[in-house]
Amino acid sequence: MIKIGNIELGEFPLLLAPMEDVSDPPFRAVCKMNGADLMYTEFISSEGLIRDAAKSVQKLDIFEYERPIGIQLFGSEITSMKDAAAIANQANPDLIDINYGCPVKAVACKGAGAALLQDIPKMVQMTAEVIKMSDRPVTVKTRLGWDDSTKNIVEVAERLQDIGISALSIHGRTRSQMYKGPADWTLIGEVKNNPRIHIPIFGNGDIDSPQRALEMKNRYGVDGVMIGRGSIGYPWIFREIKHFIKTGTYTLPPTIEERVETCRQHLVKSLEWKGDITGIHEMRRHYANYFKGLSHFKDYRMKLVTSYDLNEINSLLDEIKIRYRDIAA
Repeated sequence: MIKIGNIELGEFPLLLAPMEDVSDPPFRAVCKMNGADLMYTEFISSEGLIRDAAKSVQKLDIFEYERPIGIQLFGSEITSMKDAAAIANQANPDLIDINYGCPVKAVACKGAGAALLQDIPKMVQMTAEVIKMSDRPVTVKTRLGWDDSTKNIVEVAERLQDIGISALSIHGRTRSQMYKGPADWTLIGEVKNNPRIHIPIFGNGDIDSPQRALEMKNRYGVDGVMIGRGSIGYPWIFREIKHFIKTGTYTLPPTIEERVETCRQHLVKSLEWKGDITGIHEMRRHYANYFKGLSHFKDYRMKLVTSYDLNEINSLLDEIKIRYRDIAA
């Protein structure tokens, strides 16, 4: 049984990666329905949180059905991160996660996210202060290093464990790689198999199929995997991996009815959380992913991403279900 603090996650937990503009409560809801064991909020700016910025505060919204769930914070100033952790604790998450992995310029070039991989002493001090402030487990998500010449994840893992983090998720790329090229899991395996390491180690990067998840489990011994882009428009990846690891066989892919109904559930949650106009607008980024691979879908997609009429959108979803069910038959 893998545990983070007192949180029991099962034998080989599947984590939903925190993804900006993706892993909000509506998306998390459909991932939870399909077997995600631990999820995180989108990453939240510590500066935004302590200044009570509306966008940052809204990201603190968590719901009972999502548990266990972590709030992920990022920032470049130790005092701000400490104060943000105090605010995040009040939202009653199951854990606090620190982002030391985000590679985008807007974050890293301001000294936050993956930038801390260039200043390990500051990373350690920042983490220690968050741990002191938090009354629940603190975990970290990071990368192999800043670039190919500074892959310092083994040192990072030891030092963060020594000051008290409860688990570590490692993305198998450097900051300079961004999301390009294949993820390198060899160093993730080195961290996991380091005799000094006793906290759970979760691997992240290119988990896009059940066989890939099982391969990483068997080859590197990780305690679980974190899934990001592989879940976008395909929340069924969690149940498919669980079935494959348990039975060694593939489960059937989602039917067109299931694709439509899951998309509709996502839409309903989006409307509930964001209101009608914003909920409809922000759902638009997901339609192409839910119906990826359907032939001649462009006309439907264009109608879905231009309509603000909920009745019309539901009628389009019904039409998609009937048309592509008939084609499949």
